[in-house]
Amino acid sequence: MRFDPPAQIDTPNPGKVRFMSQAERLRDIQVMARRDGRVVVEDLAAHFAVTMQTIRRDLADLADQGKLQRVHGGAILPSTVANIGYQDRRDLNEVGKAAIALACARDIPNGCSLFLNIGTTTEAVARALLKHRDIMVLTNNLNVANILIDNPHCEIIVVGGLLRRTDAGLVGTVTTQAIGQFKFDLAIISCSALDEDGDMLDYDIQEVGVSQAILRQARRSFLVADHSKFARRAPARIGSLAQMDGFYTDAPLPPRLADACRGWHTAVTVAGQQGTTMA
Repeated sequence: MRFDPPAQIDTPNPGKVRFMSQAERLRDIQVMARRDGRVVVEDLAAHFAVTMQTIRRDLADLADQGKLQRVHGGAILPSTVANIGYQDRRDLNEVGKAAIALACARDIPNGCSLFLNIGTTTEAVARALLKHRDIMVLTNNLNVANILIDNPHCEIIVVGGLLRRTDAGLVGTVTTQAIGQFKFDLAIISCSALDEDGDMLDYDIQEVGVSQAILRQARRSFLVADHSKFARRAPARIGSLAQMDGFYTDAPLPPRLADACRGWHTAVTVAGQQGTTMA
């Protein structure tokens, strides 16, 4: 690994000297990437008060170590066949997920039945439902169940299955069969990645099977996924956004995907912006 001289020799603005070693910068860059899903060279240079050339070298070092993947203008979390850890996922873009959850919760009426699947964004939706009344929530996510315990007006049904200790999710054949015994008003699912052609993707084949079963038993379906999912890749396909009635996210969609959603009549709500985009 290369080590740059102290930041004051390198900085384009001496008034913003931060005296940070490269090792410290690399650590902080990784924290920012896990939080936001993507880092941008220009923004990092301003944040650390160093030149963009220095940031490009930092990103190259992190890419060589397999910590980040270089893309035009910056870097993203690396593509992999395994998801990042649960705690890292919880810490990733918490503000964006909370905004998505509030936007989604506004469209969930009192007195309905819904299914919330595994995911830190669906857990955020559960927190946004704590004041809803007369709702029934089915879930294969023990974290969702524990959150909703604090809502006395919510009936909670946990479907059985194989416990995945890494994130308290229930998966497998037993879970899929249990879901088939219900018919609910809304399915609210998350995914690990969203391909540019609108395919919803995940890492665990068993979890994908559960998500597909959830969608089959729902009268209407919503996807909740933050912008970091646009830059990630996963190997297993859940289905297409064309199947979804609504998509809640925190940043405008890439133009190609936005056009596709209009053609599919999939309503897109960008949290923090007024209105809904729909074909």
